[in-house]
Amino acid sequence: MSDFIVSARKYRPATFDTVVGQSSITNTLKNAIASHHLAQAFLFCGPRGVGKTTCARILAKTINCFNITAQTEACDQCESCKSFNEGASLNVYELDAASNNSVDDIRNLVDQVRFAPQLGSYKIYIIDEVHMLSTSAFNAFLKTLEEPPKHAIFILATTERHKILPTILSRCQIFNFNRIQVEDIAKHLAFIAKQENVTADADALHIIAQKADGALRDACSIFDQIVSFAGNNITYKAVIENLHVLDYDYYFKATDHLLSENIPASLLLFNDILNNGFDGHNFLSGLAEHLRNLLVCKDASTLQLLEVGTNIREKYREQSSRVQVPVLLRALSIVNRADVQYKASRNPRLLIELTLMQLCSLNTVEPEKKNDSSIKATLQTGAAAPAKPTAPAPVTTSTAPAATAIPVTASPSAAPAQPSPAPENPTVGIPETQAKKPLLRTSSPRIQEFIKPEQKTEEKEKTATATGELPKTPFSQEQLERSWKQFAGQQKEKHYEVTLLTRKPQLQENYSVAFTVDNQVQKDFITENKATLMEFMRRDLQNYEFQLNILVIKNDQERKVYTSQDKFQRMTEKNPALLKLRQQFDLDVE
Repeated sequence: MSDFIVSARKYRPATFDTVVGQSSITNTLKNAIASHHLAQAFLFCGPRGVGKTTCARILAKTINCFNITAQTEACDQCESCKSFNEGASLNVYELDAASNNSVDDIRNLVDQVRFAPQLGSYKIYIIDEVHMLSTSAFNAFLKTLEEPPKHAIFILATTERHKILPTILSRCQIFNFNRIQVEDIAKHLAFIAKQENVTADADALHIIAQKADGALRDACSIFDQIVSFAGNNITYKAVIENLHVLDYDYYFKATDHLLSENIPASLLLFNDILNNGFDGHNFLSGLAEHLRNLLVCKDASTLQLLEVGTNIREKYREQSSRVQVPVLLRALSIVNRADVQYKASRNPRLLIELTLMQLCSLNTVEPEKKNDSSIKATLQTGAAAPAKPTAPAPVTTSTAPAATAIPVTASPSAAPAQPSPAPENPTVGIPETQAKKPLLRTSSPRIQEFIKPEQKTEEKEKTATATGELPKTPFSQEQLERSWKQFAGQQKEKHYEVTLLTRKPQLQENYSVAFTVDNQVQKDFITENKATLMEFMRRDLQNYEFQLNILVIKNDQERKVYTSQDKFQRMTEKNPALLKLRQQFDLDVE
């Protein structure tokens, strides 16, 4: 049998100072031990592999040490420390709540709490994965956790704090463990590699640290796996091959193709990535991360956000100097939009290829947009120059008729043009109102045939509004009801349609219309939408003196009942004995 021990166990921290990435928590615990302000219960929360159980064991070992050092660490020389290191300490009791989560297990724990420690000052109970306890077990544990004996200290550890009862949380000092930073994990792996006589590249250790996702235990497991794969020489290439990670070079090449606008090369690069067995979505996410890192390199203050090795950092700096910030922002927007659309796409490869084409065309698309906008502006103002520009008409005092150009929309039978007066501005060859009109004019009979009736109505209304002559065509009750039903049928809200169709509008004098509703709520709702209703009725009836009056019904016999109270009141009016029956048996109206 081999004596091999995995790195996560072999190099597990044994003191507070060797705990990686949790300095704020370890300093707090050391100060509590030094000042003798130890709580009766601690709760360590956080993701996997960040040192919760490790800190619990170090705390249990330190508070029972007979010769605590000046740095508030265990001495490892006293009888208590030796028994703890050998796993024979009777003062530390560990319980796995994942497999011991019943009420009977908690009762056995409570029975042991009563006995004083045989060696040392405290008896420590470490309960791992405490969120796995059942509700009954939590309730059985409450009283002991709140008022334990003086010699008992409980240390609870969990990865899912939200599953613990609030009554348990209120009885503990809570410490939240954070994910360990990439730099801290890389330094710890470098220390392990040095102890194991393993040569490792800094970039390779950074890749392992990033793959661990903040968990030091996972990083140690990956490190052992790489050592088994590559031997005592861990290189960057060996790590990316074993972990099946996309190389940074792919993203640097993709960005170079973006800058050189080389669409074929970018498509061939993506095809090479797919042939190597990588997922397209992973490439898309990695490309977005790469562009983000390039943007981070643009400012020295944000350079600390770049979590890569030294060699890779220099590559980012070099490439970032060749890319402008607006280009990076547009590229990030395009990649982010593709990332959102990836899952819904039926052809993910085509989506990524289109994204790469757009990235390679960033510098050429903008001028086209400007040209399009200028063309649209020219068409809207009618300033498109003809093949032969017309010279300005000279200002003359002669009585002879001046020769004028025939308008574009003039028919062959049009009368000879009359001399036009000189413009106010002599430098302009045509009147100002004519210059603002488009080349295609609606005065032509052929063009008028293609104008929709709605457009003609709007033109008539605009003309009438300009002249102050709005239409006021008389209408009958039947026409009123027809238009009213047509408006109600166009409403998307069903209750609004039902309210409008409950009763009929009544035509009164001077084109005034009265509509009756059941209550004030309906009146307020119709009043909010009154402007839209009146605009539709006026245009449909061609009568702009149309006025709408909304009234609330006053006759209780005609009012509709909606609530249970209204229904019961209507029933008591017909049968008063129901009211006596309710009072006699003290009944409620539901």
